[in-house]
This record gives sequence, C-alpha cells and structure tokens, in this order.
Amino acid sequence: MVDNLPRKSPSNAYLCGSIPDSTMSTASATAVTVETAKQLGLLPEEFDKISSILGRTPNFTELSIYSVMWSEHCSYKNSIVWLKTLPKDGPHMLAKAGEENAGLVDIGDGLGCAFKIESHNHPSALEPYQGAATGVGGINRDIFTMGARPVAQLNSLRFGDPKLEKTKWLVRGVVKGIGDYGNAFGIPTVGGEVFFDDCYNVNPLVNAMSVGLVKVGETVSATSHGVGNPVFIVGSSTGKDGIHGAAFASKDITEDSAKDLPAVQVGDPFQEKLLLEATLEVIRTGAVVGMQDMGAAGITCSTSEMSAKGESGMVVWLDKVPTRQANMKDWEILLSESQERMLVIAHKGREADVLRVFEKWDLNCVQIGEVTDTGRLQYYMHGELVADIPAESLVLGGGAPVYHREYKEPAYFAESKKFQIEQVAEPADLKAVAMHLASHPNIASKRWVYNQYDSMVGTVNMSTNAPSDAAIVNLKDSDKALALKVDCNSRYVNADPEQGCAIAVAEAARNIVCSGGEPSAITNCLNFGNPYNPEVYWQFVGSIKGMGKACLKFQTPVTGGNVSFYNQSSYEGPVFPTPTIGMLGVVTSKKHITTLHFKNADRSIYLIGRSRNDINSSEYVYSYHGVKNTPAPDFDLDEEYNVQQVVKAAIRSGLLESAHDCADGGLFITLLESAMPSSIGFSIHTAADVRKDAFLFGEAQSRVVVSIKPGSEAALEQLAAQHNVALSKIGTTGGNNCVINGEDFGSLTAFQQPYENTLGSLMN
Repeated sequence: MVDNLPRKSPSNAYLCGSIPDSTMSTASATAVTVETAKQLGLLPEEFDKISSILGRTPNFTELSIYSVMWSEHCSYKNSIVWLKTLPKDGPHMLAKAGEENAGLVDIGDGLGCAFKIESHNHPSALEPYQGAATGVGGINRDIFTMGARPVAQLNSLRFGDPKLEKTKWLVRGVVKGIGDYGNAFGIPTVGGEVFFDDCYNVNPLVNAMSVGLVKVGETVSATSHGVGNPVFIVGSSTGKDGIHGAAFASKDITEDSAKDLPAVQVGDPFQEKLLLEATLEVIRTGAVVGMQDMGAAGITCSTSEMSAKGESGMVVWLDKVPTRQANMKDWEILLSESQERMLVIAHKGREADVLRVFEKWDLNCVQIGEVTDTGRLQYYMHGELVADIPAESLVLGGGAPVYHREYKEPAYFAESKKFQIEQVAEPADLKAVAMHLASHPNIASKRWVYNQYDSMVGTVNMSTNAPSDAAIVNLKDSDKALALKVDCNSRYVNADPEQGCAIAVAEAARNIVCSGGEPSAITNCLNFGNPYNPEVYWQFVGSIKGMGKACLKFQTPVTGGNVSFYNQSSYEGPVFPTPTIGMLGVVTSKKHITTLHFKNADRSIYLIGRSRNDINSSEYVYSYHGVKNTPAPDFDLDEEYNVQQVVKAAIRSGLLESAHDCADGGLFITLLESAMPSSIGFSIHTAADVRKDAFLFGEAQSRVVVSIKPGSEAALEQLAAQHNVALSKIGTTGGNNCVINGEDFGSLTAFQQPYENTLGSLMN
C-alpha cells in the first residue's frame, strides 16, 4: 500500500492496475486524530488498528466508513464469538447463517423459504412511525434481494407502561408505521406479539420479520466478481436521512438522542413495491451477478460486503449516485441509509437489459462503478480519490475487531432463587385474579393492533378467521402450508437467561406443533443492553447457551438474524434481555392444520403435560401480587420435547378437535381463549396436589390443552404413555360460562368484553 493515492479517476473505463503517484482528495484531507475516532464511536485501539491496516492515518471519509462498518450494528464485534456457537446445520438448509441476506430453507416441492427478523429499535424510540415503517421495508428487501417474493410479515413489539402518554405515542406511531408500510407494500401481517413493561419506557423494541418463497436454484447471491462487471445503484435517490444510523444504533439512548433524528430513515412503500417487481424481473433476465439491499451503512456496507464475499474490489464514482439534496459530501453519500435502494452487479455486456427493466418500472438505475480484482474499495468524487480501503478489512470475519467481553452474574439472580411459593398467600377470590389477567394488556387481545394491519392481502393467510397458535400461510398449488411464529417472554429471560431463552425456542416450537406443523428452523433478534456492562453480557451469554441447546433438541438450526445491543438509557438502565425467536415450521398436509378453539359442546378436555406448584415469573405473581424477582418457570427440555411429540402424533392420528398451549396467564387464559371464539364454555376441576392459583394461573411450561373427538380417549392415553408424558382429563366443553370445581367464574361475555377492549381503551 502506498501513501500517495490517485487524485483523478481515469473514467468509467477504469481498469485496475498500479496506483499512480498523486495525493488524496483535499475534500477528505481534514486532519484526523484519535479524538475524531472517539467522536465517531471508535475506540483508540481501533483507530490504531485502522492506521495499521491502511499503512497511514485514515482521512475523515475513511474513518467514517470504518466507524459504521466496525460498529456493533454492522460488525457484531461484541457478539460474534458466542453467535458462532449456535447450531447452523440442519437437514433442510439451503443457505446457512451469514452466507446470504437471509436464511434459506428447503420446504419441499422445489420451493425454498427465505426468512429473517431484524430490529429497528433506536429509530423507533425517536420517530416511531418512520422507525417502524423503515424496519418493515428493510427486512422485506433482505428477502426479495435474494430473489424470493415476500408472502408474510410478523412483528414483535415491546413498550413501556401503557398508561404513560409517551408510551401511547410510541405504540400509535409504531403500529401505524408498520400498518401503513406493510399494507401499501401489499404483504400481509400474519402474526406477532405485543408486551408491556416499565423497563421499555425509554427504549421500545420493534422487531420485524419477513418470509418469502423462491424456487430452489433461482436465488441470487450478495456477491461481486468479474473484472469490469458494472456496478449499478437502483431504486430511490440518496438523501441525508439515516446517515450514521448504524453508529446511532450502537450506543445508548440519552437525553440528547433527539439530536440524532437525521439517523432515522424515511420510507416509501410504493417505491419499494416497484423495486420488488423490478428486482424479481431483472433476476429472470440472467443479467445479474449479485445483488444486495442497502440497509445499515448504505453504499459502504453493500460495496464492502459484496466485494469481500466475492474476493474482489470495486471502483465507485460517488458523484454519479442520484441524490435528493444538492452538494452532498462524499461521506454523506457513502453513509446515507436512505431506503428503497439496492446495489446490483451485472454481467458486462448486459447493461442494457438491466437498464431496460428499471426504466420500465420508472426507477433509478445508474452505473456508479466497476468490479476490480484489487480487493480494494476505491471511492471517487468528481474524479478525486476520497477513500481507498481493503474490502476485507471492513467486514465480519475479515479485519473487523472481535472482542471477548467480561461477564458476571448479577446479584438479583441469586436473590430470585430464594423465592418460594409459600411467600405468596393464595387469594380468597380467584375470580378477581381471572378477571385481572383477562383484562391485562399483556394478555388481553391485541385486536386494536392487528386490525390496523392488512392480514389478508395476497390470500395466503389461513389463520385470520381460524385462530391457531401459529400463523398458517397457504402454499398455493401445494398440500403444504407454512407455520410461522415469533416468541419471547422477556420476563423469563431476565429471571434466568439460559432457561428463559430455551423456553422461548420451545414455546415457538410448541405453537407450531399445536397448529399442525413441524418446526424447521429459526431466525433471531437479540435485544440487550450495553455489552460493556458485565451483567448485561452475562444475560447475553446465557441466552445464547439456552438457545443453542433448545435448537439442537428441536433440530431447528439458526439461519441468521440480528444483534441489537445498547437498548438502554443513561437514566433508566437496560431493557429486559429479549432474544426474540422467529420460527419457521412446515405443515406437511393441510388436513393437519389445527386451530385453538373448541368446536363442539360435550367434548372431553385433556391437559397434556404435568401441572406444577409453580407461579414463578408469571403475569399473576408479577402484576397481581407485585412480586418482581422470582425464578423462571419450571422447565425441562426433554419433557417439553416429549409433550410436543404427543401433540404432533395426536394431530396426525386425527384425535384432536383443538390444541392450545399454556403460556402467558396460565391454564385459565388458555381455556378462556379456547372458549371465546365459538362461545363454547367449559367446566373443569383443579388438581388435588397443586395450589389452585398455581394450577390456574401459574405458567409452568410443557402443557397443552386439547379437546378431543369422541372415542379418542384411549388412543390419546396410549400416545402419552408411549412418550412418558403426563395426561389428565380436566373437564368438558359446553355452556356459556367458565366453571371451575363447580363454581361459576362468570360468563364468556363477561370476560370477552375486557379481553377484547382493554388495549384499545388504553390507546384511544
């Protein structure tokens, strides 16, 4: 590497070769020091490493490039050592974690399913509407950039106290942003979750998941190769929105974070729809070598990652990039995170084919560079070289730093282990507890939210009018369907990260199994506080361990996802550790699709799984009794696996009319949710050896409530015995009331009114 860099770029006909002697652009020659690096979020030792890589002091543009590419958001420098321990191999994998923009799984019939979940937490904390909307847009681009057509969206949302005006503003903005973008883009939102806790008062979590379909063998890779191949930027023009967005996402929220508002992108779903159709069409021409979405770090990220993957280089003329504002600086163009843009590498000689497609769809399509074999990224502005960097030095697994962070068990963990159920007196009025839970915003219907989403566009959603534990997505011209779920009880993870995260994987799998599916693979969105806090990092490490062992048990490899650290404020501390699991399952025959609601009166209700004297971390003990520090619910991974095998076999044997897992709110809420859709009540009895409040409202895992077809009792009992799983008949369906041990807890109507209207009342 020489210190003197070329001042002029020869032209679009640039060919790689020796670099002539001249000087770096004066536009990028601003004096750079370690203080500059620190202001950009880099550590002093990272500044030294950059200088060593370049063989000289970087200029401001180069330092800005490294600051975003070496941010936690892009490099995973504080998490990669643990992410590498997660299982990535499985019988149906077509693309493993890190190989492409999203995971890719073979679902049979010549189809692949691309799916991924990502966060847009920091932008949503400042500007909830655009923050959430652009999160939806970005995750969909990851899918169709691979050549897959998005068919379904899901989301996982966390907010603070719903009674606070700020929380209401955040909820309204996020939900409207998701709804407006997704509805206009034309992809149904088929599932999700919403959870409230004071720990999210400052820093909400907005995780968006997208799922797409593609014929096996027709995907496009995010790579660059072929000397002289043209580099195109396509889609929207580049503006100043989102500049340093990746760096912004890699630091705590503070009282001054509003000054970072330009780091929030602005989305245009109609432009994205055009980009989707143009992208899929240009892939079919065969003219495309590689393609990548411009997400975090914009042009910088796409050019560096594609070059590093293809072991190539690029020369890029930044002044050719279509811009929305005049006189944008080189580093602004490089770091802009303007939405609805992609980088396309085409075969030389096929330029006209690419241009023709994007002209048809009235989208920008401008050649801004060429592929080289130098392994370097050379960015020019008005003929002047403004940055010259080895592509490999910017990316994960290349020159980006990797850290082994200190971690230690927090004091609250040992304290929580001291909790015993005897410390909480069993309430005399269990009816009041039942009503409290049915009307709690964490358990009550999220209808106010999902009514703002179009769940039926595209006619693929099979679970809108037939509720099931997982969303069911139709595969046209096939007897198969997809089963999709996002899941994480962050209260459990906070109580015990390893066990809590294992439960998140297990519950996602349980929901898919209860819906008639077979769990296949997961994506994850790992939301945590500051990784430099040893107690936060302990939560992260524990979560990875729990996720890994659960994924191995269920044979659901991790296809990729997102790490979102720094979800904390300088004045309220970190959020609960929230490793959101997005799981894909396959329903091998649509006749196996199983819904959660009772179908007929006078049917036997069975509980598959063992009841326990356990109220740990339940909504009941947390919000009704106000006891905040208890262990995670009782959980045994082997027992969970066996329960799911029984449910799976019972469904395939045609024994069940309904299946619904016991989760938030416990057994009573499971029964209530099974009863309300068809207005068919229930009469049950509690177990003699378990406290009534624990039996009804505890959240011990590995339990499923089923109603069975007449004459199926013996077959179900035989299945349970084969798998060594507890099975108990707890009652029957019928009437319009909730009856427990002969006592009328109230009519379904009495519970349904608060259950359906609580969240809307809070938000309106």
